[in-house]
Amino acid sequence: MLPVKCFVLVAFFGCQVAALANLEEVFAWKELTFSWPNEDAENVALKNGDYVPKNNLPLGLDRWRNKLFVTIPRWKSGVAASLGYVSLDEPINQTAPIIPYPDWKANSLPKKGEKPESENHIVSVFRVFVDACDRLWVMDTGLADILGEPNVVSSPAIAIYDLNTDTLIRRYTLKDDDLKQDSFFANIIVDVDKDKCDDAFAYIPDLGGYGLVVYSLKANESWRFKHNFFHFDPLHGDFNVGGVNFQWTDGIFGLALGPKDLSGFRTVYFHPLASLNEFSVNSAILRNRSLANDPHIYNDFKLEGFKGDKSQTSASVFDEKSNTLFLTQLNKDGVACWNPKKPLTPQSVSLVVRDPQSLIFTNDIKIDNERNLWILSDKMPQFIYQELNGNEVNYRIQRVKVDDAILGTNCAI
Repeated sequence: MLPVKCFVLVAFFGCQVAALANLEEVFAWKELTFSWPNEDAENVALKNGDYVPKNNLPLGLDRWRNKLFVTIPRWKSGVAASLGYVSLDEPINQTAPIIPYPDWKANSLPKKGEKPESENHIVSVFRVFVDACDRLWVMDTGLADILGEPNVVSSPAIAIYDLNTDTLIRRYTLKDDDLKQDSFFANIIVDVDKDKCDDAFAYIPDLGGYGLVVYSLKANESWRFKHNFFHFDPLHGDFNVGGVNFQWTDGIFGLALGPKDLSGFRTVYFHPLASLNEFSVNSAILRNRSLANDPHIYNDFKLEGFKGDKSQTSASVFDEKSNTLFLTQLNKDGVACWNPKKPLTPQSVSLVVRDPQSLIFTNDIKIDNERNLWILSDKMPQFIYQELNGNEVNYRIQRVKVDDAILGTNCAI
């Protein structure tokens, strides 16, 4: 695994920059391959169109022990499996095939017009979350062939797996009240303490319906919040990434959990994708179902500040030890940081990694228990609006130690 040297800049689009950290390239694929049961199974899938290699784009990730989970949404037909993992056992194979999770059967699409045989099924997943209780939370959109002939296989649902046994704990289908006509759920984070595993809350942003769905594991119930801060900013929906110019109207998208306050609740940081601002709300508000439709809580949602020009962000993640919020920077081919001990201004945001070749569209980031910052980049605009070159590396997963990433930046306080 060779380190990828990042550029050293003084400033970039108003964002404060120290000498940028070196990334370790852990995985790099031209096209995704899969760990098939046998060669015949792969050949059959290729022949009948169930596997079209160029249509398999990795998007989300998270780590549990020696497994690095990777999601492959069904943007197009021919996605072999929408949820899988690669092994982190040494020596790491940089082009490792994806192993479907929990297995091939769960990732198999039923024939068009038919429904899945059991609750243990995965249709199309954008992002996942590994919680403190060794569980994998999966937000399944239920929608296949999104860019082609959209096929609603099942309703949007949360699937929760026990990672120690690889078994399904629960599948919760979102209620009609949780959904709007344009709802689309591409992210999920989980608020839970290791000693209170039953009392978990999932926060699920609705980027298309401009809302936030909360799910309580203990109550097995969900409710929906609405707020003006969940909407996209019409002045900042223009993107230029990897040579592709496009316009998006994605609303609330990235969520990250800050440290606990004296009452035991957390600050939930959030932002629309088409926006340059960061917002927050206390988890005590979100956990209280009775407040979901209360107009008096409007001012409990806070504007943290302005991140700077061209600072549109997909995913974000918080490191409690350094008190640092990491934010992808789609228009800058990188990742930035901000320490909330300082007011959020362009001057308090630092670009920690940037590379216009290896970090084209930083689609997801996570921090593992060893405080590695994992970054998945996938050239998604080219995948959607043009066509990827199968002769060059298109998808990368890289990592850097959190402390190395913030060294010399405004985030290291």
